[in-house]
This record gives sequence, structure tokens and C-alpha cells, in this order.
Amino acid sequence: MSSQFLNLFAPERRGLWRALLALLLITVTWLALSPAPPRTVDTGWDKSNHALAFAALAFAAVWALWPRPRQWPALAAALLVYGGAIELAQSFVPSRSADWLDLLANGLGIAVGLAAASPIAGLAARRP
Repeated sequence: MSSQFLNLFAPERRGLWRALLALLLITVTWLALSPAPPRTVDTGWDKSNHALAFAALAFAAVWALWPRPRQWPALAAALLVYGGAIELAQSFVPSRSADWLDLLANGLGIAVGLAAASPIAGLAARRP
């Protein structure tokens, strides 16, 4: 892999990843709690929406906060709690409902995001 690509994941870039993570958290929260989210950001299947959102959150969170794989269980737990909080909050939003299968899709997305980050983390750790 090119060093330019790996530079995207260097510790000096952590501020950019944190900004991206904050933007993703705001966007996902807004989409999840909006009574009528825009259809333009819908994949057509609710579970894939959840999986994609949480894959992006997990991937960004690795580089923003938890770049070491041994820290990833805490990351996964934090994102699952966030997903559970969203589901609970949705039960109070008109035209929305809580669905625990959404939490399962969130977990799958987290696993995908961490799996995508894993080979990059390995290469970045070996970098001089």
C-alpha cells in the first residue's frame, strides 16, 4: 500500500477523523430521530441503512479514538449502546418505532467497519 494512503491514518490526522466522526454521529442521530428522513439517503432496506451507518461510524471511530485493535471491544460496546439509545428514543418519535433487529444490523455494521480497519491498522503499525 502506498505511504500516501497510509498517511490518511497517521496520528497527525486524528483531528480530521474526529471531525468526521462528529459529523457522522450528528447525521446518523438526525436521520434516526427525524419523523420523516429524506428518501435520498435511503438504501431501500432499513437494515442495510443501519449496517452502513454503523460500519462508517466504527471505521471512523477507529482512526478518531481507538486505533489499537485491543481497544476495539470498548469501541464496539460504545457504538452498540449508542444504537440502543437511538432505538429507545425512536419509540417516542411519531412515525418511528424501536426495532431490536435494527440493533443487530448495527452490530453487523460495526463488525464490518472494524474488519475494514483491521488490515490498515496492521500496516500502519508496521510503518516506520
